Amino acid sequence: MTSKRKATESHGPNSAYCELLLELADYEKNVNRNIHKFRAYSTAASSLAQHPVRIKSGKEALALKGVGKKIADKLDEIIDTGKLEKVEKIRKDDNAQAINLLTKVTGIGPSAAQKLVAQGITTIEDLKKNTDKLNHHQKLGLKYFDDFEKKIPRAEVEEFEKRIVNACHDVDKNYIVTICGSYRRGASESGDIDVLLAHPKYSSTNSKQPHLLKQIITKLETEGLITDTLSIGDSKYMGVCCLKEAYPFRRIDIRMFPHDQYYCATLYFTGSGLFNQQMRSHAVDRNFTINEYSIRPIGSRGTPGEPLKVTSERDIFDYINYPYKEPHERNV
Repeated sequence: MTSKRKATESHGPNSAYCELLLELADYEKNVNRNIHKFRAYSTAASSLAQHPVRIKSGKEALALKGVGKKIADKLDEIIDTGKLEKVEKIRKDDNAQAINLLTKVTGIGPSAAQKLVAQGITTIEDLKKNTDKLNHHQKLGLKYFDDFEKKIPRAEVEEFEKRIVNACHDVDKNYIVTICGSYRRGASESGDIDVLLAHPKYSSTNSKQPHLLKQIITKLETEGLITDTLSIGDSKYMGVCCLKEAYPFRRIDIRMFPHDQYYCATLYFTGSGLFNQQMRSHAVDRNFTINEYSIRPIGSRGTPGEPLKVTSERDIFDYINYPYKEPHERNV
């Protein structure tokens, strides 16, 4: 949900391959701004991260989702030489390294990073000397840069969850609250706090009801949990939160979804990205289309029909005849 790519975590037998592919993914997204190649490298890295045994050749890797001949050739190069020449060149490219670094600051995308680097701003220290060139979001991203780079232990996310749920129910017992992302999939640590909200009074057939989100933000601010706002709209909030004094500041995203779209959103924002791709592909094979808002049948002319009624994540699995996976089983 955040503006930053969440890198594929891998401590498995193919972690070295994943690291190099993700370096290529960052380069394509931030420097070349080639989203197609970024997704290709990211998907291949995700597949390798979940593969239980060490890949011994590019040919063997071709059996994995997202690994085509070009990536297989790169894996052969890594296996044969212990490195990847393209990555070696990127590491020696000062501009590429500076752009990748600046995009780690929340609010600074590839385009903004390239403009800053063109002005000679290439480090975090340079940014601190040129805050006049940054907008509100970027200034806060810089202010909390070191904290945002730290992973959040699961126990801390659990405490956030307890306090956020209690705050929402203090406002109105009818709020539905889910902390999504890798936390819901059982991860031991997270990059940020991803919150989904719904309320029975808000459906996709109603006009937007921004007060439902804003009264929750006000409550969390009053309780001292939210400390800064990056941006706020009718249905999406991006901000900064802190559990207690002396704790790191964390990124928090809160989205308000219509009640009838909530479970499609929960499925989507729980992930993983590769699991979502697999489900969407399976759905298309069964003549359905799935996104974070709805599941719809695809008609004979290839046009999606009306959204189907969804009252739980299981409904979505059932519609496409896909075996139900608990959140912790979606780490693919």
